[in-house]
Amino acid sequence: MSHHRIGLVVPSSNVTVETEMPALLGRHRDATFSFHASRMRMHTVSPEELRAMNAQRERCVDEIADAGVDAVLYACLVALMAQGHPEHVLVEEAVAAQLADRGTAAHVSTSAGALVHALRSLDAPRVALVMPYLRPVAELVVAYVEAEGFTVTGWRALEVADNAEVGCIPGDRVRAAARSLDLSGTDALVLSCCVQMPSLGLIQPAEEELELPVLSAATAGAYTLLESLDLPADLPGAGRLLAGAARAGVR
Repeated sequence: MSHHRIGLVVPSSNVTVETEMPALLGRHRDATFSFHASRMRMHTVSPEELRAMNAQRERCVDEIADAGVDAVLYACLVALMAQGHPEHVLVEEAVAAQLADRGTAAHVSTSAGALVHALRSLDAPRVALVMPYLRPVAELVVAYVEAEGFTVTGWRALEVADNAEVGCIPGDRVRAAARSLDLSGTDALVLSCCVQMPSLGLIQPAEEELELPVLSAATAGAYTLLESLDLPADLPGAGRLLAGAARAGVR
Protein backbone atom coordinates (compact mmCIF):
# COMPACT_ATOMS: atom_id res chain seq x y z
CA MET A 1 0.00 0.00 0.00
CA SER A 2 1.43 3.37 -1.02
CA HIS A 3 1.52 6.47 1.18
CA HIS A 4 1.13 10.06 -0.05
CA ARG A 5 1.51 13.45 1.62
CA ILE A 6 -1.18 15.99 0.69
CA GLY A 7 -0.56 19.71 1.12
CA LEU A 8 -3.63 21.88 1.72
CA VAL A 9 -3.66 25.67 1.42
CA VAL A 10 -6.84 26.79 3.20
CA PRO A 11 -8.53 29.95 4.48
CA SER A 12 -7.92 30.49 8.19
CA SER A 13 -11.65 30.25 8.96
CA ASN A 14 -12.12 26.99 7.04
CA VAL A 15 -12.78 23.96 9.25
CA THR A 16 -14.37 21.67 6.64
CA VAL A 17 -11.74 20.78 4.03
CA GLU A 18 -9.41 19.37 6.70
CA THR A 19 -12.32 17.19 7.85
CA GLU A 20 -13.86 16.09 4.57
CA MET A 21 -10.67 15.47 2.57
CA PRO A 22 -9.17 13.00 5.10
CA ALA A 23 -12.59 11.36 5.47
CA LEU A 24 -12.85 10.91 1.70
CA LEU A 25 -9.32 9.74 0.96
CA GLY A 26 -9.32 7.56 4.06
CA ARG A 27 -11.77 5.29 2.18
CA HIS A 28 -9.16 4.41 -0.44
CA ARG A 29 -8.31 0.71 -0.57
CA ASP A 30 -4.83 0.97 -2.09
CA ALA A 31 -3.22 4.00 -0.41
CA THR A 32 -2.91 5.97 2.81
CA PHE A 33 -2.54 9.72 3.15
CA SER A 34 -1.31 12.36 5.55
CA PHE A 35 -2.43 15.99 5.38
CA HIS A 36 -0.29 19.08 5.90
CA ALA A 37 -2.04 22.46 5.89
CA SER A 38 -1.02 26.09 5.75
CA ARG A 39 -3.57 28.85 6.37
CA MET A 40 -4.34 32.22 4.79
CA ARG A 41 -6.19 34.80 6.90
CA MET A 42 -9.80 35.24 5.74
CA HIS A 43 -13.07 35.55 7.63
CA THR A 44 -15.67 37.28 5.46
CA VAL A 45 -16.31 36.05 1.92
CA SER A 46 -16.01 39.39 0.16
CA PRO A 47 -13.98 40.37 -2.93
CA GLU A 48 -11.71 42.52 -0.76
CA GLU A 49 -10.92 39.80 1.78
CA LEU A 50 -10.50 37.20 -0.94
CA ARG A 51 -7.91 39.35 -2.70
CA ALA A 52 -6.06 39.93 0.58
CA MET A 53 -6.14 36.21 1.28
CA ASN A 54 -4.71 35.31 -2.11
CA ALA A 55 -1.81 37.69 -1.47
CA GLN A 56 -0.66 35.28 1.27
CA ARG A 57 -0.29 32.39 -1.15
CA GLU A 58 3.48 32.43 -1.56
CA ARG A 59 4.13 32.12 2.17
CA CYS A 60 1.74 29.18 2.40
CA VAL A 61 3.28 27.40 -0.58
CA ASP A 62 6.76 27.75 0.95
CA GLU A 63 5.49 26.20 4.17
CA ILE A 64 3.88 23.32 2.27
CA ALA A 65 7.06 22.76 0.26
CA ASP A 66 9.00 22.27 3.51
CA ALA A 67 6.80 19.23 4.24
CA GLY A 68 7.89 17.44 1.06
CA VAL A 69 4.34 16.84 -0.14
CA ASP A 70 3.38 14.76 -3.18
CA ALA A 71 0.36 16.85 -4.17
CA VAL A 72 -1.06 20.25 -3.27
CA LEU A 73 -4.67 21.43 -3.25
CA TYR A 74 -5.28 25.19 -3.11
CA ALA A 75 -8.55 24.74 -1.27
CA CYS A 76 -10.68 27.85 -1.73
CA LEU A 77 -12.82 27.75 -4.85
CA VAL A 78 -14.36 31.20 -4.59
CA ALA A 79 -11.02 32.90 -3.88
CA LEU A 80 -10.01 32.14 -7.46
CA MET A 81 -13.33 32.25 -9.29
CA ALA A 82 -14.07 35.71 -7.84
CA GLN A 83 -10.91 37.03 -9.56
CA GLY A 84 -12.23 36.16 -13.02
CA HIS A 85 -11.49 33.51 -15.61
CA PRO A 86 -8.99 31.79 -16.01
CA GLU A 87 -7.52 32.50 -12.55
CA HIS A 88 -7.29 28.83 -11.55
CA VAL A 89 -4.96 28.11 -14.46
CA LEU A 90 -2.70 31.04 -13.57
CA VAL A 91 -2.55 30.05 -9.90
CA GLU A 92 -1.84 26.39 -10.61
CA GLU A 93 1.02 27.40 -12.89
CA ALA A 94 2.40 29.88 -10.33
CA VAL A 95 2.24 27.41 -7.45
CA ALA A 96 3.89 24.67 -9.53
CA ALA A 97 6.69 27.05 -10.50
CA GLN A 98 7.21 28.13 -6.89
CA LEU A 99 7.36 24.52 -5.71
CA ALA A 100 9.85 23.69 -8.47
CA ASP A 101 12.04 26.58 -7.33
CA ARG A 102 11.99 25.01 -3.85
CA GLY A 103 12.99 21.62 -5.27
CA THR A 104 9.54 20.06 -4.92
CA ALA A 105 7.82 18.41 -7.91
CA ALA A 106 4.39 18.08 -6.30
CA HIS A 107 1.25 17.88 -8.40
CA VAL A 108 -0.81 21.08 -8.06
CA SER A 109 -4.60 21.39 -8.09
CA THR A 110 -7.03 24.10 -7.07
CA SER A 111 -10.60 23.60 -5.90
CA ALA A 112 -11.76 25.76 -8.81
CA GLY A 113 -9.79 23.78 -11.38
CA ALA A 114 -10.78 20.48 -9.78
CA LEU A 115 -14.48 21.29 -10.11
CA VAL A 116 -14.07 22.15 -13.78
CA HIS A 117 -12.07 18.96 -14.36
CA ALA A 118 -14.58 16.78 -12.50
CA LEU A 119 -17.54 18.14 -14.47
CA ARG A 120 -15.73 17.42 -17.72
CA SER A 121 -14.86 13.93 -16.49
CA LEU A 122 -18.56 13.32 -15.85
CA ASP A 123 -19.36 14.67 -19.34
CA ALA A 124 -21.77 17.14 -17.73
CA PRO A 125 -22.14 20.26 -19.91
CA ARG A 126 -25.34 21.40 -18.14
CA VAL A 127 -24.95 21.90 -14.40
CA ALA A 128 -26.80 23.28 -11.39
CA LEU A 129 -25.04 24.86 -8.40
CA VAL A 130 -25.75 25.30 -4.68
CA MET A 131 -23.50 27.87 -2.97
CA PRO A 132 -23.31 29.56 0.43
CA TYR A 133 -22.22 32.97 -0.91
CA LEU A 134 -23.91 36.34 -1.05
CA ARG A 135 -25.59 36.86 -4.41
CA PRO A 136 -22.95 39.18 -5.97
CA VAL A 137 -20.19 36.67 -5.19
CA ALA A 138 -22.34 33.75 -6.36
CA GLU A 139 -22.86 35.53 -9.69
CA LEU A 140 -19.07 35.65 -10.16
CA VAL A 141 -18.92 31.87 -9.64
CA VAL A 142 -21.72 31.30 -12.17
CA ALA A 143 -19.93 33.50 -14.70
CA TYR A 144 -16.66 31.62 -14.16
CA VAL A 145 -18.27 28.21 -14.65
CA GLU A 146 -19.98 29.43 -17.81
CA ALA A 147 -16.68 30.88 -19.08
CA GLU A 148 -15.36 27.30 -18.93
CA GLY A 149 -18.03 26.31 -21.47
CA PHE A 150 -20.72 24.92 -19.15
CA THR A 151 -24.37 25.95 -19.09
CA VAL A 152 -25.61 26.72 -15.59
CA THR A 153 -29.23 25.60 -15.65
CA GLY A 154 -30.00 26.95 -12.20
CA TRP A 155 -28.37 27.99 -8.95
CA ARG A 156 -29.08 28.86 -5.35
CA ALA A 157 -27.06 31.17 -3.09
CA LEU A 158 -27.67 30.75 0.65
CA GLU A 159 -26.47 34.32 1.34
CA VAL A 160 -24.00 33.56 4.16
CA ALA A 161 -21.06 35.99 4.25
CA ASP A 162 -19.31 34.88 7.44
CA ASN A 163 -17.03 31.99 6.46
CA ALA A 164 -17.15 30.49 9.96
CA GLU A 165 -20.95 30.34 9.69
CA VAL A 166 -20.65 28.68 6.27
CA GLY A 167 -18.97 25.75 8.01
CA CYS A 168 -22.08 25.32 10.18
CA ILE A 169 -24.81 25.40 7.51
CA PRO A 170 -27.18 22.50 8.25
CA GLY A 171 -27.42 19.75 5.68
CA ASP A 172 -31.21 20.09 5.58
CA ARG A 173 -30.84 23.64 4.33
CA VAL A 174 -28.46 22.55 1.59
CA ARG A 175 -30.76 19.71 0.51
CA ALA A 176 -33.78 22.07 0.50
CA ALA A 177 -31.92 24.45 -1.81
CA ALA A 178 -31.16 21.57 -4.17
CA ARG A 179 -34.77 20.39 -4.15
CA SER A 180 -35.97 23.88 -5.08
CA LEU A 181 -34.08 23.74 -8.39
CA ASP A 182 -35.64 22.61 -11.66
CA LEU A 183 -33.16 19.88 -12.60
CA SER A 184 -34.83 18.73 -15.80
CA GLY A 185 -32.21 18.63 -18.54
CA THR A 186 -29.39 19.04 -16.01
CA ASP A 187 -26.42 16.67 -16.29
CA ALA A 188 -24.98 17.12 -12.78
CA LEU A 189 -25.62 18.97 -9.53
CA VAL A 190 -22.83 20.63 -7.56
CA LEU A 191 -24.37 20.35 -4.12
CA SER A 192 -21.66 22.42 -2.46
CA CYS A 193 -19.79 24.81 -4.73
CA CYS A 194 -17.54 25.64 -1.74
CA VAL A 195 -15.05 23.58 0.27
CA GLN A 196 -16.23 25.17 3.53
CA MET A 197 -19.95 24.30 3.23
CA PRO A 198 -20.30 20.73 4.61
CA SER A 199 -21.66 18.29 2.05
CA LEU A 200 -19.93 14.94 2.32
CA GLY A 201 -22.81 13.13 4.01
CA LEU A 202 -25.29 14.58 1.51
CA ILE A 203 -23.73 13.49 -1.78
CA GLN A 204 -24.80 9.85 -2.02
CA PRO A 205 -28.36 10.33 -0.64
CA ALA A 206 -28.94 13.31 -2.94
CA GLU A 207 -27.67 11.36 -5.94
CA GLU A 208 -30.08 8.52 -5.19
CA GLU A 209 -33.00 10.89 -4.63
CA LEU A 210 -32.43 13.17 -7.61
CA GLU A 211 -31.23 10.45 -10.02
CA LEU A 212 -28.32 12.39 -11.51
CA PRO A 213 -24.63 12.75 -10.65
CA VAL A 214 -24.07 14.87 -7.53
CA LEU A 215 -20.68 16.23 -6.56
CA SER A 216 -19.11 18.94 -4.45
CA ALA A 217 -15.94 21.00 -4.35
CA ALA A 218 -14.63 18.41 -1.87
CA THR A 219 -15.36 15.33 -3.97
CA ALA A 220 -13.99 17.09 -7.07
CA GLY A 221 -10.82 17.90 -5.14
CA ALA A 222 -10.42 14.30 -4.01
CA TYR A 223 -11.03 13.04 -7.55
CA THR A 224 -8.38 15.33 -9.02
CA LEU A 225 -5.83 14.55 -6.30
CA LEU A 226 -6.24 10.81 -6.85
CA GLU A 227 -5.92 11.19 -10.60
CA SER A 228 -2.77 13.30 -10.23
CA LEU A 229 -1.22 10.57 -8.07
CA ASP A 230 -2.19 7.82 -10.58
CA LEU A 231 -4.52 6.22 -8.05
CA PRO A 232 -7.98 4.82 -8.84
CA ALA A 233 -10.73 7.38 -8.16
CA ASP A 234 -12.86 4.77 -6.43
CA LEU A 235 -14.17 5.75 -2.99
CA PRO A 236 -17.36 4.19 -1.59
CA GLY A 237 -20.37 6.29 -0.70
CA ALA A 238 -19.18 9.52 -2.34
CA GLY A 239 -21.24 9.64 -5.51
CA ARG A 240 -20.76 8.60 -9.11
CA LEU A 241 -17.68 10.78 -9.62
CA LEU A 242 -15.74 8.71 -7.07
CA ALA A 243 -17.24 5.36 -7.95
CA GLY A 244 -14.74 4.69 -10.72
CA ALA A 245 -17.40 5.55 -13.30
CA ALA A 246 -16.21 8.95 -14.53
CA ARG A 247 -14.43 9.02 -17.83
CA ALA A 248 -11.05 10.69 -18.15
CA GLY A 249 -11.65 14.35 -18.96
CA VAL A 250 -9.55 16.98 -20.67
CA ARG A 251 -8.58 19.82 -18.39
